[in-house]
Amino acid sequence: MDSIDAPVTRGGAPAEAAPPRTRFAALRREIMSPSLSFLMEAHNGLSAKIVEEAGFRGIWASGLTNSASLGLRDSNEASWTQVLDVLEYMADATRLPILVDGDTGYGNFNSVRRLIRKLCERGIAGVCIEDKLFPKTNSFLGEAQPLAEIDEFCGRIKAGKDSQTNDDFVLVARVEALISGRGMEEALHRAEAYHRAGADAILIHSKKSMADEIFEFAERWGGRAPLVIVPTMYYATPTDLFRQAGISTIIWANHLLRASIVAMRETAARIHEDESLVRVEGSVASVKDIFRIVGNAELEEAERRYLPAKPAAGAIVLAASGGELGGLTLDQPKCMVDIRGQSLLQRLVGTLRERGVRDITVVRGYRKEAVSLQGIRTIDNDHYAETGEVCSLALARDAIQGETVVAYGDVLFRPYILDSLLTSRADIVVAVDTLAASNTRPGKRDLVTADRRFTGDYLDDNQAHLRQMAADIAPGEVCGEWMGLVRFSARGATWLQEEIAAMEAEGLLETGDLPLLLTRLAAKHPIRVKYFTGHWLDVDTLTDLAEARNFT
Repeated sequence: MDSIDAPVTRGGAPAEAAPPRTRFAALRREIMSPSLSFLMEAHNGLSAKIVEEAGFRGIWASGLTNSASLGLRDSNEASWTQVLDVLEYMADATRLPILVDGDTGYGNFNSVRRLIRKLCERGIAGVCIEDKLFPKTNSFLGEAQPLAEIDEFCGRIKAGKDSQTNDDFVLVARVEALISGRGMEEALHRAEAYHRAGADAILIHSKKSMADEIFEFAERWGGRAPLVIVPTMYYATPTDLFRQAGISTIIWANHLLRASIVAMRETAARIHEDESLVRVEGSVASVKDIFRIVGNAELEEAERRYLPAKPAAGAIVLAASGGELGGLTLDQPKCMVDIRGQSLLQRLVGTLRERGVRDITVVRGYRKEAVSLQGIRTIDNDHYAETGEVCSLALARDAIQGETVVAYGDVLFRPYILDSLLTSRADIVVAVDTLAASNTRPGKRDLVTADRRFTGDYLDDNQAHLRQMAADIAPGEVCGEWMGLVRFSARGATWLQEEIAAMEAEGLLETGDLPLLLTRLAAKHPIRVKYFTGHWLDVDTLTDLAEARNFT
């Protein structure tokens, strides 16, 4: 867990030397380095990844932001074991070393001993403990907060150092004397005692808006041990002044959480006000960016290494018809009509590819020269005006090899519908919209009757199977409308090939449609019906087209 495989550069610059072998050594190098280093706050696995992506060389796991991200106050309301769980996710998410805000050590010397052993087990490279009483109060709340007795706190430091299981583990002692109003002499006295007790570095804390007392402390401290600061309140001080003062490490303590609160508040308010995503979609991170940050690509590569190879499904898209969309289809088929910057066919092919269907064959007919899309195979039905869908499908029969999806070229559907078909164990499975059972439109020929109706009961796992697909099913028998989408397993594809050959022998090839083909198949083999409630469109009219442009 704690190994480091490659150098992490600071701000994109080349690494200064060979990378440390462990995260413990990496944090020690940052704290002990003669040059100024920086730790950036993170409070969960995602923010830890963002810190690493930004180029920082270490992470500050803030007590305030960890608590706040859990909806809790910074008063030890989250137990140290709960904090440990968050830290484990952070350590798993990044290669960077983590210095954790250990508050007061969560109790006395015994609590510190157990805390540090557990931190070492999880590859957490260091801890900072402060000389206040348990349970702690955030340093920016109230005045004159009570401090621990010096000898007692030194005991916590010694216990922690004796308990670390890695020699490079870093223990930082945080001095709160300036925060509590005890003055400079007390701060220096405490820092020296903590240094003698074994602290690897001293964090001197201040909540004044100017850094004067930090500079005075640094000057009088004289470099006896590395100094760490948290310039949350005196943020306007130029960083170069801290370099000149010999500060070792600056902690940017809570700014990722604070930035996220502003962004989430603005986004939530805008969506609430608009009841729409239109104004926010372009200003938030894309879902693809989330997938990239959390490492989906690595999982996909691992699946290729470790899972049995499964032949990818192919698809045949029947797109030979011209359609009746007025002037929009004078020089192009319906499948090429624009839907918010992409053609119907482009959107359909995109959905297929996103779900792993790569080998896609499109059967063209009307205005075939207008059907052009990179990466697809095309087959032409030059007699589209006199023939039906089965004829178009037969022309692509050499593409019916193994698992195959067959779809109309003028449908849109949510990707989960295709997912459901692709993961079905049935040899033939059709997608059926059950809403059409009570709202059939005149002229629909893809009406379905099955051996079981849709019940709407999520606990009902009984399967439904196709009986008939046609236009003349009695209203009381209609179970839904076929959505123009069917998937065949390898065995189902063999049955499909056989049925196409049978229809050809019977002289039905040129005039047959897919409802007839599927009805004939259902008489010989089980065809699973998957019921859905909407979430698709069949673009037949200008009204459908307008709806499609709102669908995407």
